[in-house]
This record gives sequence, structure tokens and C-alpha cells, in this order.
Amino acid sequence: MSNTFAPLKNDTFLRALLRQETEYTPLWLMRQAGRYLPEYRATRKGAGSFMSLAKNPDFATEVTIQPLDRFKLDAAILFSDILTVPDAMGLGLYFEEGEGPKFERPLKDEKAIMALEVPPEGSLQYVFDAVTQIRKTLDGRVPLIGFSGSPWTLACYMVEGQGSREFHGIKAMMYKRPDLLERILTLNAEAVATYLNAQIDAGAQAVMIFDSWGGALADGAYQRFSLKYMQDIVNKLQREKDGQRIPCIVFTKGGGLWLEQIADIGADALGLDWTVNLGQARARVGDKVALQGNLDPAVLFAEPEQIRQQVTAALQSYGKPSAGHGHVFNLGHGISQFTSPDAVTVLVETVHEVSRQQRQA
Repeated sequence: MSNTFAPLKNDTFLRALLRQETEYTPLWLMRQAGRYLPEYRATRKGAGSFMSLAKNPDFATEVTIQPLDRFKLDAAILFSDILTVPDAMGLGLYFEEGEGPKFERPLKDEKAIMALEVPPEGSLQYVFDAVTQIRKTLDGRVPLIGFSGSPWTLACYMVEGQGSREFHGIKAMMYKRPDLLERILTLNAEAVATYLNAQIDAGAQAVMIFDSWGGALADGAYQRFSLKYMQDIVNKLQREKDGQRIPCIVFTKGGGLWLEQIADIGADALGLDWTVNLGQARARVGDKVALQGNLDPAVLFAEPEQIRQQVTAALQSYGKPSAGHGHVFNLGHGISQFTSPDAVTVLVETVHEVSRQQRQA
């Protein structure tokens, strides 16, 4: 079944990902729909819980659109969670108030790992319903980004049972029983490729793979246990839908050491965290991929003039855009829940204003 959607009124984000010329540098923000917005907090309270919010297409649509009604952003991103896939595999995702996500049934032994299967058909339909509803509600305002966690990042939560600083459980498995970890990663890669392709079928106009914990790996282990499986996904993605190219962004937090290798896996764009110099990254990857990033989210706690200075410095670091190169402005990681929306207004206005001036210089 093919949905009929309104034509796109602002395709700047997609053109930047495809390294085509743009009139200004487009931007969106990781976690742009979230707790820093009072309207999000009100909707979240009405939904009763995070999962009630994420699993209800009406709520998911409402909170996806909220930041676009407040800021002149150039893309919307599906409101969901990276852990929907392992939840659909039967691990029992839940959230405790004031704490991060946890699993009721983490993968603690070989028996559980051998019993693991890709999500059953229909188990993630609520996500695809939300994608279609959001795309229709956007009515062509800006493109819609779909996303997933990377196989390695999902595996970290699946084995540890929750977020971790040390990753002792999964790293012990990686060194002791790499065969077990590779089984998890293979299933995750298959599930994520299917999941992202279904999001594209439902209406996503670009997709992003979040490798939030790739930077926790040693060199060598990163290539074997994270990058390889992201490449498997990229190879299986539909790259065109209804005659339109569907760009893919890959983001490894802490992955600055491996930019050239990440650029070789076939994605259209690389996300960068704030530890990477944009100009140097551009020189390193050349015209292979567009870049996305990478302001330190903590800059948004500064005064307006200081925010403007930091945003301008990031744009100048990237340099003047040229044909065959693309830049999408973003934060180097998700926006903090303690950020003032007024600071985001300064950020958005500065990116658009300064990047237009750059092109006229």
C-alpha cells in the first residue's frame, strides 16, 4: 500500500544530506521533541507514561510537531525510542520515574540468547502508524526522519538490562563468547534493517542510525562489533521511494577516530559529536558524505550572545559550503531537558542567518 502525501515545501535538509547546494544550512536537533518543552511535559503528563506516549500515534504525532510550531526547524524526527526493537523481541522495556530505560528480561545466559528472535510481524505497527500520521499532519512542511538504535547500542541495553558506564557485562561477553554477541548483533541488524525499511514504507523521508555507545569500544572491536553491522543495515536499506532518494545518516557518539571508515560504509551522512572539529572532519571525508553536527549541547546554557558566538564558530569551522559537500547543523548529542526554549530560538535564528551570509560572501 502506497500512501499519498503532500509535496514537500522545504527540502533543504534532504538536499544538504545529498550534498546538493542549499540557500542556508538546515538544522534539526537530536531530542528536539522532549522534556525541555513545557508543551511536551503537558502532553506527557496527559499520556501517563513515556511508553503510553510513544505507543499512541496521536500523542507521538502531537509531540513530534510541537518543536516545529515553536522553532523554524528544517526536519521533524519521529517521536519514539531506540529500544522499541528489543522490546518487540520480548525483553520487556519499562521506564522508572527519574531513571533511564530498563529491561525486565535482559540477555543473561546462553539459553536466552539462543532463544532470541527478530520481532514478530505487527509488533511494531504502532511505530509505522505514527510515521504515517506524522507525515500526513506535517502536510509537506519539512521532511520526516525515521530512526533506530545501532545493533551494538541495542545489544548494550539488552545484555546490561539498562544504561551503563562501564559495559562490564557485554564486554565480558565480547571477549569470552564473541559467538554469542555476534548472534545478538546479527539478529539486531536484521531487525533494524526491516524496521527502518518499514518506516520508509510508512512515510519516513530520511533515516538515522544512532550508535550511542560505539565510542565505548576499543579500536578493532568497534569495526568488528559495531561498524560491520551498521554496514549490513545500510546495504539492506531502500534508498529510493516513490522516485525520491531516501538519505541515511549514521552517528557514532565518540566515533571521531573512525570517520574515514564510517564514511566508507555507504551512508549519505555522518553525525558528529562535539569532540570533532567540523573543518577537519570535512577535510578527512571529502565529498564521500555530508556531515551533521555538532554543537556542544551545553552551549545552550550560556547567554544569547555567547550562543551566537559558538554557533557562528561552528559554521565557520565547517567553512563555506560548496557543491558536492553538505552540512546539516545539529547538536553533538541530544538536547538537555534543562535547556531553555529561548536558547534554542537563538540557536535556530543564528544558524539560518549566519549560514545565509556565508553563502553570499
